[in-house]
Amino acid sequence: MNNSKEDKYIEKIRELKKERKTIILAHNYQRPEIQDIADLVGDSLDLSRKAAATDAEVIVFCGVHFMAESAAILSPEKTVLLPVREAGCQLADMITVQELRKKKEENPQAAVVCYVNSSAEVKAESDICCTSANGIGVVNSLKENRILFVPDGHLGRYLASKTKKEFIFWKGFCPTHYNLLSEDILRAKEEHPQAKVLVHPECRLSVIDLADEALSTNGILEYVKKSEAKEFIIGTEMGIIHRLKKENPNKKFYPASENLICPSMKLITLKEIAQSLEEMRYKIEIPEEIRKRAKKSLNRMLAV
Repeated sequence: MNNSKEDKYIEKIRELKKERKTIILAHNYQRPEIQDIADLVGDSLDLSRKAAATDAEVIVFCGVHFMAESAAILSPEKTVLLPVREAGCQLADMITVQELRKKKEENPQAAVVCYVNSSAEVKAESDICCTSANGIGVVNSLKENRILFVPDGHLGRYLASKTKKEFIFWKGFCPTHYNLLSEDILRAKEEHPQAKVLVHPECRLSVIDLADEALSTNGILEYVKKSEAKEFIIGTEMGIIHRLKKENPNKKFYPASENLICPSMKLITLKEIAQSLEEMRYKIEIPEEIRKRAKKSLNRMLAV
Protein backbone atom coordinates (compact mmCIF):
# COMPACT_ATOMS: atom_id res chain seq x y z
CA MET A 1 0.00 0.00 0.00
CA ASN A 2 1.46 3.40 -0.92
CA ASN A 3 2.04 5.81 1.93
CA SER A 4 -0.39 8.56 0.93
CA LYS A 5 -3.22 6.00 0.86
CA GLU A 6 -2.03 4.57 4.16
CA ASP A 7 -1.91 8.05 5.72
CA LYS A 8 -5.43 8.74 4.48
CA TYR A 9 -6.73 5.62 6.25
CA ILE A 10 -4.79 6.38 9.45
CA GLU A 11 -6.26 9.88 9.53
CA LYS A 12 -9.76 8.50 8.96
CA ILE A 13 -9.32 5.89 11.71
CA ARG A 14 -8.10 8.51 14.22
CA GLU A 15 -11.02 10.77 13.39
CA LEU A 16 -13.68 8.04 13.70
CA LYS A 17 -12.03 6.57 16.77
CA LYS A 18 -12.45 9.82 18.67
CA GLU A 19 -16.00 10.31 17.40
CA ARG A 20 -17.13 6.81 18.39
CA LYS A 21 -15.17 6.54 21.69
CA THR A 22 -13.25 3.55 20.37
CA ILE A 23 -10.37 1.43 21.59
CA ILE A 24 -8.41 -0.52 18.95
CA LEU A 25 -6.92 -3.86 20.01
CA ALA A 26 -4.33 -5.73 17.95
CA HIS A 27 -3.07 -9.24 18.55
CA ASN A 28 0.71 -9.77 18.51
CA TYR A 29 0.37 -11.58 15.14
CA GLN A 30 -1.23 -8.67 13.25
CA ARG A 31 0.48 -6.76 10.41
CA PRO A 32 3.04 -4.15 11.61
CA GLU A 33 0.94 -1.15 10.54
CA ILE A 34 -2.07 -2.53 12.44
CA GLN A 35 0.01 -2.99 15.60
CA ASP A 36 1.31 0.56 15.20
CA ILE A 37 -2.15 2.14 15.07
CA ALA A 38 -3.62 0.07 17.92
CA ASP A 39 -4.15 1.40 21.45
CA LEU A 40 -3.17 -1.98 22.90
CA VAL A 41 -1.17 -4.86 21.44
CA GLY A 42 -0.98 -8.25 23.16
CA ASP A 43 -2.38 -11.73 23.82
CA SER A 44 -6.06 -12.20 23.02
CA LEU A 45 -7.54 -12.60 26.51
CA ASP A 46 -5.23 -10.03 28.04
CA LEU A 47 -6.47 -7.49 25.47
CA SER A 48 -10.13 -8.28 26.22
CA ARG A 49 -9.60 -7.85 29.95
CA LYS A 50 -7.79 -4.53 29.54
CA ALA A 51 -10.45 -3.24 27.14
CA ALA A 52 -13.21 -4.18 29.60
CA ALA A 53 -11.59 -1.90 32.18
CA THR A 54 -11.71 1.17 29.90
CA ASP A 55 -14.60 3.59 29.34
CA ALA A 56 -14.50 3.01 25.56
CA GLU A 57 -17.93 2.42 24.01
CA VAL A 58 -16.63 0.56 20.95
CA ILE A 59 -13.92 -2.12 20.73
CA VAL A 60 -12.37 -2.82 17.34
CA PHE A 61 -10.60 -6.18 17.66
CA CYS A 62 -7.86 -6.77 15.11
CA GLY A 63 -7.47 -10.49 15.51
CA VAL A 64 -9.72 -13.46 14.77
CA HIS A 65 -13.35 -14.26 15.57
CA PHE A 66 -12.97 -16.07 18.90
CA MET A 67 -10.86 -13.15 20.22
CA ALA A 68 -13.56 -10.62 19.40
CA GLU A 69 -16.06 -12.98 21.06
CA SER A 70 -13.96 -12.98 24.26
CA ALA A 71 -14.11 -9.17 24.27
CA ALA A 72 -17.90 -9.34 23.85
CA ILE A 73 -18.17 -11.88 26.70
CA LEU A 74 -16.26 -9.59 29.07
CA SER A 75 -17.77 -6.28 27.84
CA PRO A 76 -21.48 -6.87 27.14
CA GLU A 77 -22.20 -3.13 27.40
CA LYS A 78 -19.70 -2.24 24.66
CA THR A 79 -20.04 -2.71 20.89
CA VAL A 80 -17.38 -5.14 19.63
CA LEU A 81 -16.39 -5.02 15.95
CA LEU A 82 -14.30 -7.50 13.96
CA PRO A 83 -13.16 -5.58 10.83
CA VAL A 84 -13.12 -8.66 8.57
CA ARG A 85 -15.93 -11.18 8.94
CA GLU A 86 -13.83 -14.01 7.43
CA ALA A 87 -11.05 -13.67 10.04
CA GLY A 88 -11.62 -17.03 11.70
CA CYS A 89 -9.43 -19.55 13.48
CA GLN A 90 -9.03 -23.03 11.99
CA LEU A 91 -8.18 -24.46 15.41
CA ALA A 92 -11.37 -23.03 16.97
CA ASP A 93 -13.37 -24.48 14.05
CA MET A 94 -12.09 -28.01 14.80
CA ILE A 95 -14.69 -28.50 17.54
CA THR A 96 -18.46 -28.03 17.67
CA VAL A 97 -20.63 -27.85 20.75
CA GLN A 98 -22.50 -31.01 19.62
CA GLU A 99 -19.23 -32.99 19.39
CA LEU A 100 -18.16 -31.72 22.80
CA ARG A 101 -21.47 -32.73 24.43
CA LYS A 102 -21.11 -36.23 22.98
CA LYS A 103 -17.55 -36.54 24.33
CA LYS A 104 -18.68 -35.29 27.74
CA GLU A 105 -21.35 -37.99 27.88
CA GLU A 106 -18.69 -40.62 27.14
CA ASN A 107 -16.42 -39.21 29.90
CA PRO A 108 -18.67 -38.05 32.75
CA GLN A 109 -15.80 -38.09 35.30
CA ALA A 110 -13.60 -35.72 33.31
CA ALA A 111 -13.33 -31.98 33.89
CA VAL A 112 -13.60 -30.08 30.59
CA VAL A 113 -10.73 -27.63 30.18
CA CYS A 114 -11.12 -25.44 27.15
CA TYR A 115 -8.33 -23.43 25.56
CA VAL A 116 -9.39 -19.81 24.94
CA ASN A 117 -8.90 -20.43 21.20
CA SER A 118 -12.48 -21.67 20.92
CA SER A 119 -15.97 -20.32 20.28
CA ALA A 120 -18.20 -18.79 22.97
CA GLU A 121 -20.50 -21.84 22.66
CA VAL A 122 -17.64 -24.25 23.41
CA LYS A 123 -16.51 -22.08 26.35
CA ALA A 124 -20.10 -22.14 27.66
CA GLU A 125 -20.08 -25.95 27.53
CA SER A 126 -16.76 -26.23 29.43
CA ASP A 127 -15.94 -26.28 33.14
CA ILE A 128 -13.03 -23.88 32.94
CA CYS A 129 -10.95 -22.04 30.32
CA CYS A 130 -7.18 -21.70 30.11
CA THR A 131 -4.59 -19.83 28.07
CA SER A 132 -1.24 -21.12 26.84
CA ALA A 133 0.35 -19.14 29.69
CA ASN A 134 -1.77 -20.42 32.61
CA GLY A 135 -2.76 -23.93 31.42
CA ILE A 136 -0.53 -25.80 33.89
CA GLY A 137 -1.90 -23.82 36.85
CA VAL A 138 -5.50 -24.29 35.70
CA VAL A 139 -5.15 -28.06 35.26
CA ASN A 140 -3.41 -28.45 38.63
CA SER A 141 -6.14 -26.44 40.37
CA LEU A 142 -8.83 -28.99 39.50
CA LYS A 143 -9.86 -31.76 41.90
CA GLU A 144 -10.65 -34.10 38.99
CA ASN A 145 -7.86 -36.38 37.85
CA ARG A 146 -9.23 -36.84 34.31
CA ILE A 147 -9.05 -33.87 31.98
CA LEU A 148 -10.91 -33.58 28.69
CA PHE A 149 -8.78 -30.94 26.99
CA VAL A 150 -10.19 -29.13 23.95
CA PRO A 151 -9.57 -28.23 21.17
CA ASP A 152 -5.75 -28.17 20.79
CA GLY A 153 -4.21 -31.66 21.04
CA HIS A 154 -0.65 -30.31 20.91
CA LEU A 155 -1.15 -27.84 23.75
CA GLY A 156 -2.93 -30.67 25.63
CA ARG A 157 0.09 -32.97 25.22
CA TYR A 158 2.42 -30.21 26.40
CA LEU A 159 0.28 -29.66 29.54
CA ALA A 160 0.06 -33.42 30.13
CA SER A 161 3.87 -33.59 30.08
CA LYS A 162 3.96 -30.94 32.84
CA THR A 163 1.22 -32.29 35.13
CA LYS A 164 0.31 -35.61 36.74
CA LYS A 165 -3.26 -35.69 35.38
CA GLU A 166 -4.76 -38.14 32.93
CA PHE A 167 -5.68 -36.39 29.66
CA ILE A 168 -8.21 -37.09 26.93
CA PHE A 169 -6.99 -35.20 23.87
CA TRP A 170 -9.04 -33.60 21.10
CA LYS A 171 -7.74 -33.90 17.53
CA GLY A 172 -7.48 -30.14 17.00
CA PHE A 173 -4.31 -28.25 16.07
CA CYS A 174 -3.16 -24.83 14.92
CA PRO A 175 -2.12 -25.26 11.25
CA THR A 176 0.49 -22.46 11.52
CA HIS A 177 2.28 -24.00 14.51
CA TYR A 178 1.79 -27.51 13.10
CA ASN A 179 3.86 -26.44 10.07
CA LEU A 180 6.92 -25.95 12.28
CA LEU A 181 9.07 -29.09 12.25
CA SER A 182 12.03 -30.22 14.36
CA GLU A 183 14.26 -30.00 11.26
CA ASP A 184 13.37 -26.28 10.99
CA ILE A 185 14.61 -25.75 14.55
CA LEU A 186 17.78 -27.77 13.95
CA ARG A 187 18.51 -25.76 10.78
CA ALA A 188 17.90 -22.44 12.55
CA LYS A 189 20.16 -23.50 15.46
CA GLU A 190 22.91 -24.41 13.03
CA GLU A 191 22.63 -20.99 11.35
CA HIS A 192 22.43 -19.10 14.67
CA PRO A 193 24.25 -21.18 17.32
CA GLN A 194 24.22 -18.36 19.91
CA ALA A 195 20.46 -17.81 19.72
CA LYS A 196 17.91 -18.86 22.33
CA VAL A 197 15.03 -20.87 20.86
CA LEU A 198 11.55 -19.74 21.96
CA VAL A 199 8.48 -21.59 20.67
CA HIS A 200 4.75 -21.58 21.33
CA PRO A 201 3.18 -24.48 23.31
CA GLU A 202 0.82 -25.09 20.35
CA CYS A 203 3.84 -26.60 18.53
CA ARG A 204 4.51 -30.34 18.28
CA LEU A 205 6.27 -31.85 21.32
CA SER A 206 9.22 -32.79 19.08
CA VAL A 207 9.69 -29.04 18.41
CA ILE A 208 9.17 -28.03 22.06
CA ASP A 209 11.83 -30.56 23.12
CA LEU A 210 14.44 -28.71 21.04
CA ALA A 211 13.54 -25.26 22.40
CA ASP A 212 14.93 -23.36 25.38
CA GLU A 213 11.39 -22.33 26.36
CA ALA A 214 7.78 -22.90 25.28
CA LEU A 215 5.87 -19.68 25.98
CA SER A 216 2.71 -17.75 25.11
CA THR A 217 3.16 -14.67 22.92
CA ASN A 218 3.25 -12.36 25.97
CA GLY A 219 5.59 -14.88 27.62
CA ILE A 220 7.99 -14.63 24.68
CA LEU A 221 7.95 -10.82 24.86
CA GLU A 222 8.65 -10.87 28.61
CA TYR A 223 11.41 -13.49 28.31
CA VAL A 224 13.24 -11.52 25.61
CA LYS A 225 12.99 -8.28 27.58
CA LYS A 226 14.63 -9.87 30.66
CA SER A 227 17.13 -12.11 28.87
CA GLU A 228 20.86 -11.38 28.69
CA ALA A 229 20.92 -13.15 25.31
CA LYS A 230 21.23 -11.01 22.20
CA GLU A 231 19.81 -13.40 19.56
CA PHE A 232 16.56 -15.36 19.43
CA ILE A 233 14.97 -17.94 17.14
CA ILE A 234 11.21 -17.37 17.27
CA GLY A 235 8.93 -20.37 16.78
CA THR A 236 5.53 -18.74 16.50
CA GLU A 237 3.59 -16.61 13.98
CA MET A 238 5.97 -14.09 12.44
CA GLY A 239 3.84 -11.04 13.23
CA ILE A 240 5.31 -10.97 16.74
CA ILE A 241 8.79 -10.17 15.39
CA HIS A 242 7.71 -6.59 14.60
CA ARG A 243 6.94 -5.94 18.27
CA LEU A 244 10.02 -7.82 19.48
CA LYS A 245 12.28 -5.62 17.30
CA LYS A 246 10.46 -2.45 18.34
CA GLU A 247 10.80 -3.19 22.06
CA ASN A 248 14.34 -4.64 21.86
CA PRO A 249 16.22 -2.65 19.20
CA ASN A 250 19.60 -4.05 20.28
CA LYS A 251 18.61 -7.70 19.90
CA LYS A 252 18.28 -9.91 16.82
CA PHE A 253 15.34 -12.13 15.89
CA TYR A 254 15.11 -14.98 13.38
CA PRO A 255 11.89 -16.78 12.41
CA ALA A 256 12.27 -20.53 13.02
CA SER A 257 10.63 -21.03 9.60
CA GLU A 258 9.45 -18.77 6.79
CA ASN A 259 6.10 -20.66 6.85
CA LEU A 260 4.99 -19.26 10.20
CA ILE A 261 2.24 -17.07 8.78
CA CYS A 262 -1.42 -17.27 9.83
CA PRO A 263 -3.51 -16.21 6.79
CA SER A 264 -6.48 -15.18 8.96
CA MET A 265 -4.32 -12.86 11.07
CA LYS A 266 -3.21 -11.03 7.92
CA LEU A 267 -6.71 -10.33 6.57
CA ILE A 268 -7.19 -7.08 8.48
CA THR A 269 -5.82 -3.94 6.80
CA LEU A 270 -5.98 -0.21 7.62
CA LYS A 271 -8.69 0.16 4.97
CA GLU A 272 -10.79 -2.55 6.67
CA ILE A 273 -10.46 -0.84 10.08
CA ALA A 274 -11.54 2.52 8.60
CA GLN A 275 -14.56 0.89 6.92
CA SER A 276 -15.39 -1.07 10.06
CA LEU A 277 -15.57 2.15 12.10
CA GLU A 278 -17.39 4.06 9.39
CA GLU A 279 -20.13 1.43 8.94
CA MET A 280 -19.92 -0.06 12.47
CA ARG A 281 -19.30 -3.52 11.03
CA TYR A 282 -19.06 -6.47 11.80
CA LYS A 283 -20.76 -6.57 15.18
CA ILE A 284 -20.12 -9.56 17.42
CA GLU A 285 -23.34 -10.69 19.04
CA ILE A 286 -23.57 -13.55 21.54
CA PRO A 287 -26.87 -14.80 22.98
CA GLU A 288 -27.00 -13.71 26.64
CA GLU A 289 -27.45 -17.23 28.03
CA ILE A 290 -24.32 -18.47 26.18
CA ARG A 291 -22.39 -15.31 27.13
CA LYS A 292 -23.12 -15.80 30.85
CA ARG A 293 -22.06 -19.45 30.83
CA ALA A 294 -18.92 -18.71 28.81
CA LYS A 295 -18.06 -15.91 31.25
CA LYS A 296 -18.41 -18.38 34.13
CA SER A 297 -15.70 -20.59 32.53
CA LEU A 298 -13.46 -17.54 32.08
CA ASN A 299 -14.11 -16.31 35.64
CA ARG A 300 -13.16 -19.71 37.08
CA MET A 301 -9.87 -19.45 35.24
CA LEU A 302 -9.26 -15.88 36.42
CA ALA A 303 -9.94 -17.00 40.02
CA VAL A 304 -7.09 -19.53 39.67
